[in-house]
Amino acid sequence: MFSKFTSILQHAVEALAPSLPLQEDFVYHWKAITHYYIETSDDKAPVTDTNIPSHLEQMLDILIQEENERESGETGPCMEYLLHHKILETLYTLGKADCPPGMKQQVLSFYTKLLGRIRQPLLPHINVHRPVQKLIRLCGEVLTAPTENEEIQFLCIVCAKLKQDPYLVNFFLENKSKAGASGSSIPVRESISGKLKEPSASSASDTGQTELTGEPGAATNNESESTEQASEEPASVNTLNIPSQSEAPANRPNQDYNLVNSLLNLTRSPDGRIVVKACEGLMLLVSLPEPAAAKCLTENTALCELLTERLTVFYKALPQSMDPLDIETVESVNWGLDAYSGKEDTTAFPGKRALISFLSWLDYCDQLIKEAQKTAAVTLARYVRERFFVSVMEPQLMQTSEIGILTSTALLNRLIRQVTSGALLHETIYFILGEQREPETLAGINSYPLRHRLIEHCDHLSDEISIMTLRMFEHLLQKPSEHIIYNLVLRNLEERNYTEYKPPCQEDKDVVENGQIAGAIDLEEDPLFTDLSPGNRLSADWLSGSPPQTPDHTKSDGKTEVHKIVNSFLCLVPDEAKSSYHVEGTGYDTYLRDAHRQFREFCAFCTRWEWPGTPKTFEKCRLDAAFFEGHFLKVLFDRMGRILDQPYDVNLQVTSVLSKLSMFPHPHIHEYLLDPYINLAPGCRSLFSVIVRVVGDLMLRIQRIPDFTPKLLQVRKRLLGMDPEDAVIDHSTLLEGVIVLEEFCKELAAIAFVKFHASTTP
Repeated sequence: MFSKFTSILQHAVEALAPSLPLQEDFVYHWKAITHYYIETSDDKAPVTDTNIPSHLEQMLDILIQEENERESGETGPCMEYLLHHKILETLYTLGKADCPPGMKQQVLSFYTKLLGRIRQPLLPHINVHRPVQKLIRLCGEVLTAPTENEEIQFLCIVCAKLKQDPYLVNFFLENKSKAGASGSSIPVRESISGKLKEPSASSASDTGQTELTGEPGAATNNESESTEQASEEPASVNTLNIPSQSEAPANRPNQDYNLVNSLLNLTRSPDGRIVVKACEGLMLLVSLPEPAAAKCLTENTALCELLTERLTVFYKALPQSMDPLDIETVESVNWGLDAYSGKEDTTAFPGKRALISFLSWLDYCDQLIKEAQKTAAVTLARYVRERFFVSVMEPQLMQTSEIGILTSTALLNRLIRQVTSGALLHETIYFILGEQREPETLAGINSYPLRHRLIEHCDHLSDEISIMTLRMFEHLLQKPSEHIIYNLVLRNLEERNYTEYKPPCQEDKDVVENGQIAGAIDLEEDPLFTDLSPGNRLSADWLSGSPPQTPDHTKSDGKTEVHKIVNSFLCLVPDEAKSSYHVEGTGYDTYLRDAHRQFREFCAFCTRWEWPGTPKTFEKCRLDAAFFEGHFLKVLFDRMGRILDQPYDVNLQVTSVLSKLSMFPHPHIHEYLLDPYINLAPGCRSLFSVIVRVVGDLMLRIQRIPDFTPKLLQVRKRLLGMDPEDAVIDHSTLLEGVIVLEEFCKELAAIAFVKFHASTTP
C-alpha cells in the first residue's frame, strides 16, 4: 500500500516539476531503477508494486521522442547512453534473476517495445544483439510460464527484424560450448546488495551511470566482434554473478541457433495462440537466405523432428476406418485456423477433429518448406519423406486389410492434392513412384514395391479401392513434375519400339492393296482377334463410317490428318450401339471446350520440360528392343478391355485417367494413345487397338440381347436423371459400359483435334 502511494506521489511530483533535458530525464529514470536494488531489502514484493514499470515506460517514451525529433538514422544522446552503458545487459541480468518477481516480464516487454518502436537499426550494435541473444535463451525454458505471452512477442519481433535485414542472423548463430554455460548459485539479492553502490562524483555525476565493482569478464556471441568489445563485460552482469562467456573460435563447426530452439519450445505450449505465433516465427526464420543459418537450422536444431513428429502423432490419431468421401470433401483448413467445434458442425463425422488437425499441420509443413531457403527446403522435405512417408505411411499403404488400404489411400490422395511446395512434392513423388527412369521390364515391375502395390490396387478385387487408387493417380498426373509422367509412361515409349518400322520404297508409295496402304495391318488379322472362331469373324460393315484409307493419309510432316483420326474414334462404336444422338446436348462438340481448357493447363507446366515437337526418328531408335508398355498402362489397358463387364463408376475413373494421359503434349504419348494409323509391332497393343477389340466383343454380344437399342437409351436417360423409374433393366452393366465407351471415344476425338489444332497454330 505504501509503495503504491509512493508511486502516485512520484507521478504528481514529475508532473509539477519543470521539464528536464531528455538525457537528464532518461538518466534520472535509469538511476531510479538501479537505486531500488541498493535501497530495498524486500525482494518478495512483486515488480508491479514498485516504480520500475513506470520508469521503464518513461525511458522508452524518451527514446521514441528523441528519435522523432532528430533526422532519420541519427543517434541521440539518450540512445548513446543506453548503448554505451550497456543498460540492456543489466536489464537482461535483472530479468534472468526475476528480481523482484515479475521483472522478467517487464524486461521482455521493454525489449519488445524498444525493437518494435525504434526505427533505426539496433541489432547491429554489440550492446544490443548480445543481450538480446542472451534473453532469447531464457524464452521457452518453462512451458505455461506466466511470461509466455511476452516471450513469444519478443521472439517474433526479433524474427521480424531479421527478416528485414537477413545478414543479422549471423549474430545469432552461437558456439555450442557457450550455450551450455551455467551461472553461479550465489543468491541474487546478496550479490546486488553487496556490490551495487552509488557512483562517485568524479566518475558518474555527469551521466548517472552506477559504478559496479567485481571482476571483469569477457563475453561475445559473434566472431565479428573485436577483442576490445568482447572484453567489456557490464559491471551489473558481474554483480549478479552471471558468468563470462569465452571467445568463439574463428571456425564454428557446431553452432546453436537459440532463437529457433526457443520457438520450438514454445510450439509445445498448451496455449494455441502461443503455438501459432511460434510457428509464424519459425516460418520467418527458415525463409532467411543466409546459407549458414539454413544449414544450422536443419542440422543443429530439432525443427525437422518437430515437423515429422507432429505429422506422425496426428496421423496415428486418425481412426483406422474412415469414409473416403469424408476425407476427400472435408473443407480445406489453413494452418493456424483449425478451430473446430463439433457441437456446431452439422456435417460432423467420426474422426473429423483429428483429420482437420492432421491436414492443418500438413498445410503448415507444406507452407514452411515452400517459404524455406532452397537448401533448407530440400533437407526438410527429405526428412519428412524418410521419417513420415516411409516410416509411417508406407506400412499403412502396404497392408492387406481392405478397410485400411482404402483409408490410407484416401489420405495419400488428399495429401497429393494439398501439397504445393516444390521440394515436398518432389519427395512425395519419389516416395510413391521411386526414382527409376530406365525402361520397365515385365520381370522387374516389382523393383519398387510401393509403386507396384499401388498400381496393382488399380485392378483390385474391391471396386472402392480401385476407384480411390485410380483417383489418386489422376491427381498425381496433374501435378507439375516431369518425373511422374516419365516414370509411369514415357520411359517405356522413348525408343518407339511399339511400332513396326518398314523403310519406305517407291512401290509402297504407289501401290494400294485392297483399299489399304501397303504394310498396314488388317483388323481381322490383328493378333488380338485370333481367339475368335472363323464363324464369328466380324464383317467390316461396322467400320463403314470411317474415312476411306488412302496412300496420302499421312502428311509430309508425319502427322496423320486430324479429321481422319477424329473420325476413326467417332466411328469406332457402331451406330446400333450409339445412344447420344437421341439425347440433346451430348454431341462430340461438347467435349471440345473442356479438352481445350485442360490441354492448355497441361501445356502450362509441361512447357519448361522442353519436350520435342516431333517423334524421335526411327534411325535413332532401338526398335529391336522388346516392348513393354509398362505396369501402369498394362493395368489401365486391361481395365479398359473389361469395360463392358465393370461397374459404371470404375469405368468412369479408368477412362478419366486415360484421357489425362492423352492430354500430355509429348509426341510419343500422342502417337501411342491417339494415332489409330501407327503400324504396331507384333504382340503390341495401343489404346486404339484395345478399344477395337472391345467393340468387336460388343458386336457379338449385341446380337444376344433383345431390344438392345431401347434398353440402351433408357439406361442413358436414367444416368442423366431423365428417367426416374426404378424398373430393373437386364444387362445394365453392359449397357452402362457401352455408354461410357461411346463417350470416351468422343472425348479422345476431341483431345486429338485440340492437340492437332494447337500444334499447327503459330
